[in-house]
Amino acid sequence: MMNRTIVAGASLLLATAAMPAWANGLAEMRAALERASVTTPVKAALEARTWRRTGEGKDAEDDQGQLSVTIDDGARGLTIVYGKELLARIENEKKARSKNPDAKAPTSSALTEVSPTNVLPFISAAPTLSRSIEKGVLKGERAETYQGKPARVLTFDIPMSTLSKQSLKYAKKFDSTIEVWIGADGMPLASRSRQNVSGRAFVVVSFESTYEENAVYALAGERLVTVKRDTRGTSSGAGEKQEFKNSSTMSLQAP
Repeated sequence: MMNRTIVAGASLLLATAAMPAWANGLAEMRAALERASVTTPVKAALEARTWRRTGEGKDAEDDQGQLSVTIDDGARGLTIVYGKELLARIENEKKARSKNPDAKAPTSSALTEVSPTNVLPFISAAPTLSRSIEKGVLKGERAETYQGKPARVLTFDIPMSTLSKQSLKYAKKFDSTIEVWIGADGMPLASRSRQNVSGRAFVVVSFESTYEENAVYALAGERLVTVKRDTRGTSSGAGEKQEFKNSSTMSLQAP
């Protein structure tokens, strides 16, 4: 009886010893995200570069743009300042489009990258990242180095059930993961999201899309912000194919 008790106790000890690497990493990151979800003032310059290709071969058309705005998030809320030079470029593109509907409008196309919807993850990185990992299932934790310093990487699988009801009607294959690099204090340093979806709509139309996002984080005081985000992806279906690459960088300024 005593031997069985010793064996059972040893097994329980080994099992519990193996758990903290996962449990502690996730708990530490959640605590860090809670600490970094503050709304202290942030001021920064945000630069966005976009590239999109539509079609294939000699019929492919490229469209690329670049712009920068100033962001100020304070007591009165979020302010995005579009400079006069930027507004003039947009106006010139509208004039060109009025004469030629096929004229390119790279600046106008890049505006979506600095819309409030896309700016919020930059200035409120902690809540954004919290929502992302809450949808996932923790699959593992591994030790790595990040910028020459010890770090841990938490890996999450995102289940297909997180898709909208409309998407679930057509998606047949779904593979989505999130990796988050955290420091010794659990604070996120960087993340990488990947998603592949394929399926069929209206019986005869098959589709496939890929998406990848890489983000780098920093602290503005006690507030977690995103200082760099790169996204890329492809989509094909109904005889059409698109590819895009976007890169945005935020430079913090004194409030």
